[in-house]
Amino acid sequence: MQKIAMLGSGFIGRFYAESIHGQRGRDRVTAIYARREESAKKFADDYGCDFWSSDMEEVIAHPDVNMVCIALPNNVHEEAVMLCAKHKKAVVSTKPLGRNGAEALRMLKAVEEAGIFAGYLEDLCYTPKFLKSLESVKNGSLGRIIWAKSREAHPGPHSEWFWDIEQAGGGCILDLGCHCIEISRNFIGKDIKPVEVMCWADTQVKPIDAEDHAIALVKYENGAIGQFEVSWTFRGGMDLRDEVMGTEGTIWINNFLRTGFEMFTTGQNPDSAGEDYVAEKAESNTGWLFPVGDEVNDLGYNHMFTDMFNSAEKGSAPAESFYDGYVVNAVIDAAYKSAKTKLWEKVELPVWRGREGVEKPSNYVSYNETHYLIKQEVTHDGRNKLILKDKATGKITEQDI
Repeated sequence: MQKIAMLGSGFIGRFYAESIHGQRGRDRVTAIYARREESAKKFADDYGCDFWSSDMEEVIAHPDVNMVCIALPNNVHEEAVMLCAKHKKAVVSTKPLGRNGAEALRMLKAVEEAGIFAGYLEDLCYTPKFLKSLESVKNGSLGRIIWAKSREAHPGPHSEWFWDIEQAGGGCILDLGCHCIEISRNFIGKDIKPVEVMCWADTQVKPIDAEDHAIALVKYENGAIGQFEVSWTFRGGMDLRDEVMGTEGTIWINNFLRTGFEMFTTGQNPDSAGEDYVAEKAESNTGWLFPVGDEVNDLGYNHMFTDMFNSAEKGSAPAESFYDGYVVNAVIDAAYKSAKTKLWEKVELPVWRGREGVEKPSNYVSYNETHYLIKQEVTHDGRNKLILKDKATGKITEQDI
């Protein structure tokens, strides 16, 4: 049984608590820290916590706590992690791990030096669709992955601190791009080094100091490209989509706006004002709606916490670790730099634990001793056609077989 101290009583803390209490059944949030006493007490009442406090260290150090779950604003993550290291408590942290690569690296080193379990709560790398897709990719169904694209866009986050660049550390790149980067890393291969980033970012709609819309390309050492599209300006709910392209296949994933559950309501029933709640960041509760059958599960929280708890009990690393969070932060740092310079910017990774010197694979596939194969297809008139390149002369020809 995991006895968990939840740090943070807001939107994400409550999502986490719903999953923790609902998945394995034996795990409990036993203590809650919130900056305001009234928030801590309400959370404790709602989730049956034995202990609550507005003193973070008191909650982390509580003798009945064996794991700490960080669901706090970005600027408090490092403080919380250092307290977990001090009191030798296992820790799992919401995304992004830090506001930048330097913060994330300090947290990574702290937990490793303390010898404590540390997991990175990247829920979108645990959704059922993602896990099934990743299994297919690892089994080789798509061949060599050459492009992975991830998009997250919605009208903006729920809490005020997200909109404050000092507390958050950035805008939609940090808030949403962290998901997209890690999704692409999984598909391309976590052992493949991200080497440089080209990013466009702008503040198009919101009256804030951070960016509210961004698009970027992340180049990997083996020639693969990761792409992310993120926005706090999208209207119509929350759009979560991934695409993976390999030499032998393609995967398209739509996680949220098109789930196979669609309904229409006028909201005119005198006994009802429409749906009370449709899905996270839905902008309407009348008209055509796209509810999510089991939101906590479909967003990956259940599988994520199961992996964290099982890994902690086995003494093994979870699928998403603090090291992964650090790599993501390093990629984001390069994206922010590129958005300013308008140039490809190097990803700075002073600690890299993957493969080194990976070369881009050859594009040439031999058809026979004299020719490379460019393409084979069956045409509308029934011909089986080859397009070939002569190995000696470079001449491109076609022939029927």
